[in-house]
Amino acid sequence: MIVRRDVFQAIADPTRRQIINMVADKPLNVSTIADSFDMSRQAISLHIKILIECELLKIKKQGRERFCEAQLDQLNEVAVWVAQYKQHFESKLDNLETYLDKLKKERQHGKQH
Repeated sequence: MIVRRDVFQAIADPTRRQIINMVADKPLNVSTIADSFDMSRQAISLHIKILIECELLKIKKQGRERFCEAQLDQLNEVAVWVAQYKQHFESKLDNLETYLDKLKKERQHGKQH
């Protein structure tokens, strides 16, 4: 059975988000990444594998070392998804503001009489 992974699965895990943060500015070797976590190298390797499958990381070999390099373009898919809901909530807040303004005016009008 082949599991299709996507960027949302990749960022759902806090360890993977932390790995992305670590390599966002500069590539790091796998050992450096693994040493930053209190878990087995095998567990970190699995997280890195998922990030590679989701095209958020790529491995570059330099001599014997393997460096993880960020490929953050895939995160644009998340930004687009979040943006549509941001517009939804901004619209709800605008409606609330209009309603509160209406209530305020009604109260002010009531005090004048």
